[in-house]
Amino acid sequence: MRFLNHMPLFWGRVLLLFLIAATLEVCGDSFFQTAVHHSSGVWRWISLIGGTITLSAYGLMVNIPTWNFGRLLGVYVVFFFVVAQVVAWIRFQQPASPAILTGGSLIVAGGLIISFWKG
Repeated sequence: MRFLNHMPLFWGRVLLLFLIAATLEVCGDSFFQTAVHHSSGVWRWISLIGGTITLSAYGLMVNIPTWNFGRLLGVYVVFFFVVAQVVAWIRFQQPASPAILTGGSLIVAGGLIISFWKG
C-alpha cells in the first residue's frame, strides 16, 4: 500500500479518503453500539467481530499514507461528524437535536478555517 504515499494530494482524493475513513469509523462504532445495547447471543459476537474488522480497516485507511495529517484532520473531523449524524438518524432513529446541529455547525466552521486559512 505504499502507492498511497506517492498519490498527489488532490482535494478530490483527500475528500474521498476522508469519506471512506469516516464511514468505516462510524460504522465500526455502530457495530459496537449494536453489540453492547441492541443484541445478544451470536448476534452480539457477530457485531463485535464486525466492529473490530471495520475499525481496523479505518485505522489502516488513515495511517498508511505518510501525509501531513495534522492540517487535514480538521476536514476529517467534519466528515466524521456528518457521517455520524446520518448513521445515528438512519440506523438508530436518533435525529440531531438543535444542540447537536449548533455544535456541528461550529465543527464545520472549524474544518473550513483549518483547511483554508493561509498562514
